[in-house]
Amino acid sequence: MASLRTLALEDSRGSSDRREVLVLAESDSDNTKSAKAIADNGWHCIMALGTTRSVTSDARSLTTLASRQWCHIDPFVHRHRRRKWHTIRLATHGNTRQRMDVRVRHTSGSLRSVGKVELVCAERRNRPDGRRTSRAGNDLRATARQMVMGYRLRWAVELFHKSVKQHLGFDDVATHGFDAVLSHGHWVSSADILLHMSPPGLSAGVRSLGDKQRALQQGLADTEKRHILQQLTQIGGVQHYKAELRQALAGT
Repeated sequence: MASLRTLALEDSRGSSDRREVLVLAESDSDNTKSAKAIADNGWHCIMALGTTRSVTSDARSLTTLASRQWCHIDPFVHRHRRRKWHTIRLATHGNTRQRMDVRVRHTSGSLRSVGKVELVCAERRNRPDGRRTSRAGNDLRATARQMVMGYRLRWAVELFHKSVKQHLGFDDVATHGFDAVLSHGHWVSSADILLHMSPPGLSAGVRSLGDKQRALQQGLADTEKRHILQQLTQIGGVQHYKAELRQALAGT
């Protein structure tokens, strides 16, 4: 976590208010060290809680011995089962513009080794036997709706990772140092930005990242071919091109 503590986001995104940074953490990446590093940097975070994370409520911390205040998140949610559910309606991902009803319970509390957080329990309203998730956020002003919608942004991050792994070689890194891995990530992100900006010569109908990459490679290959054709059609171009090839081959 030392790398996370010293991570300078200003180097890649410019100067900004630290409170504008939102870190989204899955339950398998949730641990006290990373949460404390996020808090020390002054960033906001929304994290999914694993079943073994210990939490307590404000009321319980005032009325219970310190040794008995903490409990795992599942028993904590069960103890607060009488708290009223609130239903929120969210738009689903995709082009169908469908709606999804989610019911939530929201309370203030503390996350062990982290401090004060807002705790939200959420589940699909039309799937009472489905998966129930618990999340914690260190922005005490955030509403339950904001926390649920904020965490759903993580899906866009997952799609980004899938895209750059498939098309831009995000996984093809053999370095060991953190700075080298970070530099590789910056290069991949820069390539992704350039491709989404539709470089000159790409058709407006090319939308997917893979198609843009293939079209750009084809365009570069065609540019090289046109350069060769231009050389060959000049006076004495064949001899000049042969000389360039011999020189290149001799250099290798």
